Amino acid sequence: MFAHDFVRNAYLAGTFIALACGVVGWFVVLRGQLFAGDALTHVAFVGAIAAAVLGFDEVVGLFVLTLVVAAGMSALGRRGQADDAVIGIVFAWILGVGVLLLAILATSASGGTGVAAANTLFGSIYSLTAGGSRLAAAIALAVAVAVLIALRPLLLATLDSELATARGIPVRAIATGFLAVLALVTAESTQAVGALLLLGLLAAPAGAAQRLTARPYRGLALSALLAVLAMWGGLALSYQISSLPPSSAIIGLAGAAYAAATVYARVRPA
Repeated sequence: MFAHDFVRNAYLAGTFIALACGVVGWFVVLRGQLFAGDALTHVAFVGAIAAAVLGFDEVVGLFVLTLVVAAGMSALGRRGQADDAVIGIVFAWILGVGVLLLAILATSASGGTGVAAANTLFGSIYSLTAGGSRLAAAIALAVAVAVLIALRPLLLATLDSELATARGIPVRAIATGFLAVLALVTAESTQAVGALLLLGLLAAPAGAAQRLTARPYRGLALSALLAVLAMWGGLALSYQISSLPPSSAIIGLAGAAYAAATVYARVRPA
């Protein structure tokens, strides 16, 4: 299997993307920002379509628009953290823009845009080049390291914002920075599992980890481990079963891990 370049590229990028999703996703669940994550996945798709309409690289488009919208949600929300009303408005607006852009693409004379849209929606990790996989791995690793460096203040700001403020921790700046990190992870991970399924890789490993342990550091490590294992297993399954899309296999395994953790948490002795 690893004799093929496309498999090695997928595993290189996928490992670090999953690591970043596990780390960031754990905080997304803990901070109750799954709705924001869901909205940003759709923003990434619209960004790619906008780039296709304007003749730019789709990856550039999804990164730029996701970061811009994340900054806007932070500015409109409370303490730098977007609330549900802001997210809902942005979600509806961005979907409306997406419908308009798809209509423009459908009536344009340019070709190949349907493939770009499908890749953004459902992921195309096996199509990554060697350079693309290294870049994806580097960005994902940098995001994970940034979160780990800010781990203690981020954790305190998440669990008790008033105490964090009293201790001089810039809660609003941390919330804004975290939304930016979430936007980066969303834009980068879209290449692996697609905009429609990405929320599962952010939520399922983190949710499973929180079912299994209440200790923050252990839960964070477990979330990252489960995400990486789901990525590895999904890539292996999709390689062996050619009709199985890798994104579906990855999210399926992540969901199975969450289901197993939920059952175990209910039956284990108190």
